[in-house]
Amino acid sequence: MKNNSVLSRVKQTDYQTIFSNLSLDERCLSASLVCKYWRDLCLDFQFWKQLDLSSRQQVTDELLEKIASRSQNIIEINISDCRSMSDTGVCVLAFKCPGLLRYTAYRCKQLSDTSIIAVASHCPLLQKVHVGNQDKLTDEGLKQLGSKCRELKDIHFGQCYKISDEGMIVIAKGCLKLQRIYMQENKLVTDQSVKAFAEHCPELQYVGFMGCSVTSKGVIHLTKLRNLSSLDLRHITELDNETVMEIVKRCKNLSSLNLCLNWIINDRCVEVIAKEGQNLKELYLVSCKITDYALIAIGRYSMTIETVDVGWCKEITDQGATLIAQSSKSLRYLGLMRCDKVNEVTVEQLVQQYPHITFSTVLQDCKRTLERAYQMGWTPGVSAASS
Repeated sequence: MKNNSVLSRVKQTDYQTIFSNLSLDERCLSASLVCKYWRDLCLDFQFWKQLDLSSRQQVTDELLEKIASRSQNIIEINISDCRSMSDTGVCVLAFKCPGLLRYTAYRCKQLSDTSIIAVASHCPLLQKVHVGNQDKLTDEGLKQLGSKCRELKDIHFGQCYKISDEGMIVIAKGCLKLQRIYMQENKLVTDQSVKAFAEHCPELQYVGFMGCSVTSKGVIHLTKLRNLSSLDLRHITELDNETVMEIVKRCKNLSSLNLCLNWIINDRCVEVIAKEGQNLKELYLVSCKITDYALIAIGRYSMTIETVDVGWCKEITDQGATLIAQSSKSLRYLGLMRCDKVNEVTVEQLVQQYPHITFSTVLQDCKRTLERAYQMGWTPGVSAASS
């Protein structure tokens, strides 16, 4: 009885503060079962503004309708990997939650244009749409987003293989406030899309076209983006050194540059990047055509680069790894995975000499993994079953 009297004196606002620190599962499956009063508090609309329902196979059309009916104040929802619901459930949700700002639905392969059109039609304040790996999504859905959602700032359509320039250009022309765009393996997206975004979306900060049918002719237009801070050009169709150098020279706010799997990128290009990238902190060069000179140039000319990854660059040797570690004042991570000319004995010496730098090789990563396991109480030879 004493405990009950103490609980009865706790104010509703105090309960709400406490419950706000609980996860969705903790509120629904634990706290709400204590008593009717707690259940009612857990159903308060403030806890249903931001919902992460990802990977929950119990999420059905009926459940989405119930959630939307109870709380029409939802501003963010994540239904990624939910395979038991359909376009019908998303349409009901969109209709009943016109204030929705952020919509995430990765790998919901059962959804089609119907869902995204409903979201675009009923949620005009939408700011974020992440729907990567939806095989049924086409340009028709994108056209609706571009014409009705003028507040869009963040889009992700990676691995939506039916999307083409036709839909992308409508979004570029209609969503002038875009700040982030990420595409991946969209083979029907070409230089025309890149040019359209560069011309119509001056606020873009993060741009990614990994594996798209993009070339230097399109990429060069990104030099117009004065706010560009992160650029991902991994494994695009064609990229020359001159275009990369021009981007680094003109985009002074660039802090992260990913050029992995572009085999033509060479030492001269990296030297210019090191000299001109005044705010650059991350540089990814996996499987590029570089040698030790590239690492030496980074160490000599850059005062800002903290992360460098040159994994699978076959011409990198002990000399390059040693000299960049010695000369760089800013380096904190050096990726050397499968740089087979770098001796593991040398790496071990560098680890001891430069403890502020994380050196990544197969052996070093395994050592760190084992160390974390030991710290968490793992003991070799003791299985989970025997414990």
